[in-house]
Amino acid sequence: MNKELSPIILPSPFPDHTQLPESDGTFVKNFQEHPQSLILTDSIGPVLQQRHPDGQYCIGQDCGIYWREVDPPEKGAEAPDWFYVPNVSPKLNGQIRRSYVLWREFIAPLIALEFASGDGTEERDTTPLFLTDVGEVSKPGKFWVYERIMRIPYYGIYEINNGKLEVYRLVDGFYQPLAANERGHYLIAPLGIELGLWQGSYQNQTQQWLRWWDEQGNLLLIGDERAALERERAEKAEQAQRDAIPRLLGMGLRVEQVAEALGFSVEEVVVLQKQGGVVK
Repeated sequence: MNKELSPIILPSPFPDHTQLPESDGTFVKNFQEHPQSLILTDSIGPVLQQRHPDGQYCIGQDCGIYWREVDPPEKGAEAPDWFYVPNVSPKLNGQIRRSYVLWREFIAPLIALEFASGDGTEERDTTPLFLTDVGEVSKPGKFWVYERIMRIPYYGIYEINNGKLEVYRLVDGFYQPLAANERGHYLIAPLGIELGLWQGSYQNQTQQWLRWWDEQGNLLLIGDERAALERERAEKAEQAQRDAIPRLLGMGLRVEQVAEALGFSVEEVVVLQKQGGVVK
């Protein structure tokens, strides 16, 4: 007699970034968060392009990092205000990332930053994950999740209201405060750059901002700053060429020779010659 076999019910596969909520419904806490993320991303871009010529890295800004499956799903995620993950694709199967799912990629961010609107209590919360007396799972603190579960090597907390910055480094599985150097910056050794505070104007706001520096203490510039620097260099180079016209003509070179050497037209050299008071 044949015995009918019961069907095998397999557990559902772990969801991916397209199946998980991309927001927990909370608002960005202050108007500085968005420009603060932009200035960090813009200025570090050339460094990351050099380190990842294949383009294999991603940057998240207030995006969820899923680390456990719970109901509702968003309770199993933390959303750092800014984070960087090396050696992963910026897209998944050609799709823009909606979140970062640790159980599908296994690579933790190298650094996570939080921009605290308050006194940083939430960002320093070390409450562990545990069952309560009534069998409910407690909500663990951010600090604990980043340290014990995600194991993010560098974690920074910037208190916007009082301009206080703390940076922690994972040592033997636990966060240790990282000491600032003589410039008041914190070295992010794997990237060869420093993190610190900069007073200035950006996006119509004048205040302190988190910025990057290289290991020699040179500020990593955003696109507008790089463009302004190039304009200044070009103007100085052009002015140097203009200043050279009287000197070259005074050495006996013909106008045509000077024009060819400096990249001006003959007419421009004649005009600049007159403006310089040189009479040939």
